[in-house]
Amino acid sequence: MYKLFVSVSLVFFVFINPLFAQNDTIKYVLNLGEVIDMAVSKSSAIKYVQNQNVNYYWRYRNFKTRFRPQLVLSGDIPNYSKTTSPITQPDGSIEFKPVSNLAASATLGVNQSIPQLGTSIWAGTSAYGIRNLKNDLNSFSGAPFSIGFKQPLFAYNWMKWYRKTEPMIYDEAQKRFVEQIEDIALNATYRYFNYLTVQTNFNLAESNLKNSQDNLKISQTKKELGQISDNDHSRIELSVLNAQKALNQARMNLKNADFELKKYIGLDRNQEIELIIPLNISLFEIDPQLALAKAKENRKETTYYQRRLINADRDLAQAKSSTGLSATLRGSFGLSNSADNFLGIYDRPEKDRTLRVSVSVPILDWGRSASTVKLAESQREITIFDVNKDIEDFDRGVIVQVEQFSLLKDQLKTANEADKVAGNGYLIALKKFQNGELSITDLNIALQERERAKRDYIRSIQNYWIAFFRLRKLTLYDFELGHNITYNNPMLE
Repeated sequence: MYKLFVSVSLVFFVFINPLFAQNDTIKYVLNLGEVIDMAVSKSSAIKYVQNQNVNYYWRYRNFKTRFRPQLVLSGDIPNYSKTTSPITQPDGSIEFKPVSNLAASATLGVNQSIPQLGTSIWAGTSAYGIRNLKNDLNSFSGAPFSIGFKQPLFAYNWMKWYRKTEPMIYDEAQKRFVEQIEDIALNATYRYFNYLTVQTNFNLAESNLKNSQDNLKISQTKKELGQISDNDHSRIELSVLNAQKALNQARMNLKNADFELKKYIGLDRNQEIELIIPLNISLFEIDPQLALAKAKENRKETTYYQRRLINADRDLAQAKSSTGLSATLRGSFGLSNSADNFLGIYDRPEKDRTLRVSVSVPILDWGRSASTVKLAESQREITIFDVNKDIEDFDRGVIVQVEQFSLLKDQLKTANEADKVAGNGYLIALKKFQNGELSITDLNIALQERERAKRDYIRSIQNYWIAFFRLRKLTLYDFELGHNITYNNPMLE
């Protein structure tokens, strides 16, 4: 995917190692797109992101099944007891008698919630049988059919709010999944350019050491001919030692950067790699309004802001419903019977009916109800203010990032020209020094200018690509191909 953004042309520094090292280990020559592809497919960071996304997937699946009919079979099979129990006698006295029973019961019920009303309804059938082992007698009872409901009145309907917020949480999770993968790409880009900068310093140090050693040979000949002072000869010797020290330090830095990059992208630490500069950059304009529209469409913040407002309304509704009159209406209708045999339960059963209203009214609460509602109203106003402020900050952040990206294009062009000029200037200065037309001081100045221009150029390329991937992460939109960025989770396939 990212190979679309990165040049595949092989642009190398001075004295690049061959493709095959002396130990016959294949050296990977990698561009930015290949490093990012490794990071988003093999790194430990992507495994964590995928597992987190799986967790939210099953949470949403659990939510989807929560308001579907639930069919439950329950019972005791068998239920044996042998005890001594108090038995009431015909004359009203109580005697303790040994009791030995074998019982069994079963209930098949279906439950259904109606979230729009906060209602719970149920229906079922049940049977109960007991056998007196001492007297060898059987008795049965049961409800061939029963149905009932429970309806809270003036109460907080948690089901209604739950159905509003839970899909939003899942939508946030899906957008966060894409954003986190883009964040992995951004982190891989940071490590890529850190390695590339260190690699540049290493190659420059190698080149400087070779040139210093060549200059020392020339200066030795000139010294023998009396064409150079002892002071200038000593300074050239010192430049060789400094170049060697710089190369040793650059080699250590390269090992550290190599370890960090391979660890992040999941590459074997013994595998040799070489990074190339992503020079083929597509300099294109980005419409700030398009970027802002895509950011609002694709980022999780938009859904999160809406959910915060809904949660504030929910808390206010809960506060109001918990401080006033509350009532619950319960009702049921069914058929029941008892008999000496199981089938007798279904022979002309009796009708059962129940209807109950439970009421709770606060009489004296010392202003607790009013303060609870006022607190919820105040919290809701604070939430609205915070959300509006966060939306403004979010919009401004997108616009600023687009503007910065546009400015980096000019900076990149300037750095490229400066790098070319400084490189040519150093080659000219080196030739003049070797011909005796330039002092060692002027040569060192040209060398420093070349190194500074090279590092500035690499830094400008880095800033461009960092800004590019930040913009992708901020909008979750592919501006080159013109479509939203999406990823599949292989753990859900």
